[in-house]
Amino acid sequence: MCVAETSLNAIDRLLAIEQIRRLKARYFRCVDTKDWEGFGALFLPDARFDISADLPGGVFEGVTSIVRVASEGLRGAVSVHLGHSPEIDVTSERAAEAIWAMEDRVLWDDSAAAPLRSLHGFGHYHETYERREQRWQISSLRLTRLRVDLVHK
Repeated sequence: MCVAETSLNAIDRLLAIEQIRRLKARYFRCVDTKDWEGFGALFLPDARFDISADLPGGVFEGVTSIVRVASEGLRGAVSVHLGHSPEIDVTSERAAEAIWAMEDRVLWDDSAAAPLRSLHGFGHYHETYERREQRWQISSLRLTRLRVDLVHK
């Protein structure tokens, strides 16, 4: 990531940063409450979702695929996703990128198809955003991991 010069004034830049922070807050809430309609609305229709750090080959294109893989992976689970210390760069009036430190905890019940009992992970979300029709949405998301503690069934 690099800080790019844009034509945005300081107030507009700060407003965009706050809107992106709120977008990511909705991401975490929607995932953990399993609000899949709200979750899908956070992404552009042609968004890219790269969770290959957790699922080998796990790169998904399009909002329908993104919602499907997230909802299937968390079926029968209670999850808590936290984002910290965002580094948000607004690169133009319609584009931004960010890195978010993250921590997640997922606990699957006995009925879940997942081969795990629990996951506790740490890493970073690397994201790009686009502003369309006066709202920011995620255009790409890539999860990288620093550590994952797993408990298998």
